[in-house]
Amino acid sequence: MVSYIVTGGTGFLGRRVVQDLLARDADAVVHVLVREASAAKLADLADAWNATDRVFPMLGDLAAENLGLQDVPPRADHIVHLGAIYDMTADEEAAYATNVIGTRSVIALATGLGAMLHHVSSVAVAGDHRGEFFEDDFDLGQNLESPYHRTKFAAEKLVREARGLRWRVYRPAIIVGDSRTGEMDKIDGPYYFFPAIARLAAVPAPMVLPDLGATNIVPVDYVAAAMVELIGQPGMNRRTFHLVNPRPQPFAEVYAALARAAGAPATLGTLPGSGLALRALEQIPGVPQVRDQLLRQWGIPPQVAPHASFASVFVSDSTRARLRGITPPAFEDYAATLWEFWRTRMDPDRARPHRGDPLHGRIVLITGASSGIGLATAHAVARRGATVLMVARNLDDLETAAAEVRSAGGAAQAYSCDITDEKAVELLVKQILADHRHVDYLVNNAGRSIRRSVLDSTDRMHDFERTMAVNYFGAVRLILALLPSMRERRFGHIVNISSIAVQTKLPRFAAYVASKSALDTFSEIAAVENADAGITFTSVRMPLVRTPMIAPTELYRSIPVHTPEQAAGIVLRALTERPDRIDTPIGTFAQLLDTVLPSVKKAVLHRGFRMFGESGAARGDSRPDTSKQSGRSPLLALAPIVQPLMGMPSPATHITNRIPGLNW
Repeated sequence: MVSYIVTGGTGFLGRRVVQDLLARDADAVVHVLVREASAAKLADLADAWNATDRVFPMLGDLAAENLGLQDVPPRADHIVHLGAIYDMTADEEAAYATNVIGTRSVIALATGLGAMLHHVSSVAVAGDHRGEFFEDDFDLGQNLESPYHRTKFAAEKLVREARGLRWRVYRPAIIVGDSRTGEMDKIDGPYYFFPAIARLAAVPAPMVLPDLGATNIVPVDYVAAAMVELIGQPGMNRRTFHLVNPRPQPFAEVYAALARAAGAPATLGTLPGSGLALRALEQIPGVPQVRDQLLRQWGIPPQVAPHASFASVFVSDSTRARLRGITPPAFEDYAATLWEFWRTRMDPDRARPHRGDPLHGRIVLITGASSGIGLATAHAVARRGATVLMVARNLDDLETAAAEVRSAGGAAQAYSCDITDEKAVELLVKQILADHRHVDYLVNNAGRSIRRSVLDSTDRMHDFERTMAVNYFGAVRLILALLPSMRERRFGHIVNISSIAVQTKLPRFAAYVASKSALDTFSEIAAVENADAGITFTSVRMPLVRTPMIAPTELYRSIPVHTPEQAAGIVLRALTERPDRIDTPIGTFAQLLDTVLPSVKKAVLHRGFRMFGESGAARGDSRPDTSKQSGRSPLLALAPIVQPLMGMPSPATHITNRIPGLNW
């Protein structure tokens, strides 16, 4: 029976090495050094390997003195030292504690037990050495420019100089995911460049790349298989093995393989002399800082980029001769597998729309969904394959509305909530996230409108408070509640149903316009602050729509306005195209007039204010609206100007919107 002690045995490479050791020898027993918090993870792995009687935890800590062992270590024929910090972004202190002090403790353990130490180093020990770097090479005067390089060099040096120790050293190149499944455990090394390649998919033409040199990449399954094969071979004391690709891989080739998988533009080759030019530029004061800032904007740690290429060519003839046909596959043969796993499991932006219908399979929450624009929008997005979460106060009306959507073949779920109630919104969002895990799109459609002049509101402060409670505070409350989960997924789009009145500054709607203007301003600022997380906002300056909200205003009953279905079409555009704002020509004209001829606009609006009377509710009776002026001619003369500025489609606009090519 062969007995092993393994450090780092629950890590990405370590668990594959342990599994392969168990598969190679049915009698092998493996003790894995783990912290107490990781013992359960090891137990799960042992169960998955059907080896609970052959895999045992050895409680301790690699960075602690004497490994922090709580019990006398078991007998071992081999100690496989995989535990280390492999992160290029780690600081010197953390890297030294694990990579150097930890290795010193492992050496002491191996010496005391008389075990063969299999030390996993890295090709990083070659530093900036130019030219061939052989398996027996070590200290050739190379510079070591990062904490990772320095601590891996120092750890290997300890192994090589230890007295009375039998050892072998394994130097893998840059390790990526499994060549068969693409599985990877974290963003590291080349994976930092994947988001940049994904963004290049929008570039239509082939590119010429700078000459960034060559790298050396191997998949984790090759490294594990090669290590276990070499561990199992007798003799070979004080030997070093290069687990590398025998041929350096130019960056242009690596990019080309990933670009094919990502749909990014092909490369026309590298620009001659660009490598020399880049190195010369880096000597100019300030240029490295600019380079680092650009890398951060692309999500690439500045510590990683300079060390992605190698000046050395790693010779592995002796290793390959020992491996009996175990060879690393060509990167282009498994690049697509790596990319697909990253795209579906690791891409921080994977929640964002890619190809196909952006609404298909999405979760869309709509407030005020029991009637009007909200209900029409629910039908529209459900037809596109989205799951609609319909929110309103009246549960009976809401259930009826949701049943309508489902009867038409859509997926809809009703959630009753008063968005002016802080506790109710908190419970709503908790329930929705528990049911669906996330919300992709939020449509703040619920609204309250009050048509009453400021003079008639002097004793009605509650009108302003109630309007703000729904139109502003209710919408903001939902945005704030959903924002953390959207940021975690790095995607979310919020559509706020605003009003053309925000642009026209419609008289008698001070409470309504102020609340919608507040929401517009809030959203503009929130959009800027959350742009880096993929959270976007659209403000829809909606024209008049035939909904229950405008029914109390008699003036609107006989004029042409949008139907809820037409309004839903506008919301659908906001959801799929995600513009910052959707205006109408009338609203844009009103803003322009306010800029260039503010006094004229004010005079026109005041004339309209005098012509169109208060609502019945404002007058305290049910009589129709009255005008301060009698006769038809003044109204007709002003209608083409007053009606648009009051937020009503004029007859001319109504006709123009139906001319082909002018469907705004």
